[in-house]
Amino acid sequence: MKLLLKAVTIASAIVATPALADNWTLDSDSSHLAYGTIKKNTVGEVNGFTNLSGHVTPDGKAEIDIDLSSVETNIDIRNERMIEFVFRKVGSAKLTADFDMSEVSGLSVGETTTIDAESVLSLAGTDVTFDAELFVARLSDTAVMVSTNDMVFLNAEDAGINAGVDTLKELADLSGITRTVPITARLIFHSDGKQAAATPASATPEIVAAAVQGDAKAGKKVFRKCSACHKLDQGRNGVGPSLHAIIGKSAGQAEGFRFSSALQDIDVVWTQENLAAFLADPKGFLPGNRMQFPGLKKEDDIVNLLAYLQDAS
Repeated sequence: MKLLLKAVTIASAIVATPALADNWTLDSDSSHLAYGTIKKNTVGEVNGFTNLSGHVTPDGKAEIDIDLSSVETNIDIRNERMIEFVFRKVGSAKLTADFDMSEVSGLSVGETTTIDAESVLSLAGTDVTFDAELFVARLSDTAVMVSTNDMVFLNAEDAGINAGVDTLKELADLSGITRTVPITARLIFHSDGKQAAATPASATPEIVAAAVQGDAKAGKKVFRKCSACHKLDQGRNGVGPSLHAIIGKSAGQAEGFRFSSALQDIDVVWTQENLAAFLADPKGFLPGNRMQFPGLKKEDDIVNLLAYLQDAS
């Protein structure tokens, strides 16, 4: 539950520039809040919440609601006990924050920054302040990702849930449950309105260097994960569009391929940085696209794949 706090500090970061001057709405399906617990000193578990909503206004007012009944511990009876004893049948927790937008001013598509932010969690009459360092990435003209930059820890006593944790420990006949828990969060926001297309950012020095120095031979092996749907031959589409000379192309522009509306409507050039962000999290970078591949988790795989795509074309 401590992870709840994380969300608001995250949310407040997304309205940093004139280009981000619309209201921004949390995409619950693409967002993820998780916290860890340790029982009996040796058993570690990861839990989270599956239903959250929220928005950030142009003046930096953030508000996020966490549906406490959506807690997911992967054990039904434990979910029920969490709702009854820890959350005391309170329907939701609310997070609010005010954010100085100048701290993340000037972000273009593909650019990132880190910020410090403070938020407040309100749960059943208990307010808890929370500081965290956040990583903010502008994914596209209409999408922003904010995540924890470092692991964050919150205390059960501060949140007013110690008594509920005691009850859980007794019901499960456990020798102990940690009262300070680590939290991670990845929140995706997109704008409510249609914004004017921003000029896609050129690749950052790190991405450019990585693409040039990447191992194309190793990238060819990584491409095997893509080859079931994509070909590198010009004009040869499969389940997915041809990736021939993809670097530098505008998104949604493969001749003869019918793209999803998400790709048809986006004004993005596949720079090396944009491809890197997309390959890491396709749904997060472009919500609503039809590609089912979950993304590449290793940075080296992305770097090497970019080198292979560049070399093969």
